[in-house]
Amino acid sequence: MRFPSFATALLPAVALLLSSGSAAYAAPAKFHIGVCTETVTQAEDDLRGAEQLIKEYGSVSNGGMIRHITYPDDFMSQQETVISNLVSLADDPLMKVVVTCNALPGVAEAYKRIRAKRPDIILLAALPAEDPIVIQKAADLAVDADFVSRGYTIPWAAKKMGAKTFVHISFPRHMSYEGLGRRRAIMEQACKDLGMKFAFETAPDPTSDVGTAGAQQFILEKVPQWLKKYGPNGEKVALFCTNDAQTEPLIKMIAASKNGIFVEPDSASPLMGFPGALAIDLSAEKGNFPAIMKKIEKTIVDRKEGGRMGTWAYSTGYTLVAGLGELGKRVVEGKAKITNTKDIYDALGKYTPGAKWNGAMYTDMSTGIRAKNELLVYMDTYVFGTGYLGTTAVKVPEKYFTIKK
Repeated sequence: MRFPSFATALLPAVALLLSSGSAAYAAPAKFHIGVCTETVTQAEDDLRGAEQLIKEYGSVSNGGMIRHITYPDDFMSQQETVISNLVSLADDPLMKVVVTCNALPGVAEAYKRIRAKRPDIILLAALPAEDPIVIQKAADLAVDADFVSRGYTIPWAAKKMGAKTFVHISFPRHMSYEGLGRRRAIMEQACKDLGMKFAFETAPDPTSDVGTAGAQQFILEKVPQWLKKYGPNGEKVALFCTNDAQTEPLIKMIAASKNGIFVEPDSASPLMGFPGALAIDLSAEKGNFPAIMKKIEKTIVDRKEGGRMGTWAYSTGYTLVAGLGELGKRVVEGKAKITNTKDIYDALGKYTPGAKWNGAMYTDMSTGIRAKNELLVYMDTYVFGTGYLGTTAVKVPEKYFTIKK
């Protein structure tokens, strides 16, 4: 049976996207965009997004538009360095946009100082790590993964993939976080509404005494037991974990099973867990997401495991860095508005040909008020061997936006 080829369907769009990097710069850029990401060792996908912008628009050092800086690897102990490096971008008289991803602790303070120094600079924050109210006051726009909508769409996708039971795997530290705790509560209610069983299983925290290796070994040993427990007669069981380090062993054991389903990673990306779990060398495809998806899909289909595992087709960090850089450029040029959702999705969509986006403004649980400048987004789920599920077209019932953890 033939399956939809992710790469084949995107060839025209991808060719256009990649060819844009060959443009020559006849004159210096009229304005500059500052981009701050983590290093390749901390968040490679984010850094690749900055590289894509440089490929398209050139580096300030050679007359182009993009000035890229990185956080120190030990950013939590060097917050003054984080702040001072970001504020220094405002010393460039041509600087008109600053993008950060992840928007780590210290970014809000840096933005506050930039605002006082240069109120003309547009401040954009992706994947903020600070309190929503704090980052909303500091940035013109913050964009994060939509933990509310995904709390509904992930169980919805699991059911569409054939799951009868949905198993949520986490630990107390993660469940204490507002976003993760709220999403877990939403998932439980969604399963009830969709006619699936919901189960919660506790796994060791990788930051505990067992460490990452111990937490991963726990998943390797427990997944076969959970699949037997929740699917005793071979019923399909979807398993979802909140920890990135535990994603690889989870995928590995689901792939080896007959009834396991993996909808998508928590930190959604085709690079999250799949290369290690399936022993796929993606060094030649580095930064080329259509090629990455094609190689992963071929491996999964060749192993007769198609239809049971999915992901976002493009990395969250890569897309948000490149997409917000593009949005900032369009705003400066008068071609987009900062908080117009269509303009935001259009900018993100430039770097995700074939994929669709959806989302909603952040809702404050204490007041019930929706933010005007913090957008939660999610991408359509792509199931290897099947294609896109259409999760972005699903209407998330309004009641899920007010469910508390």
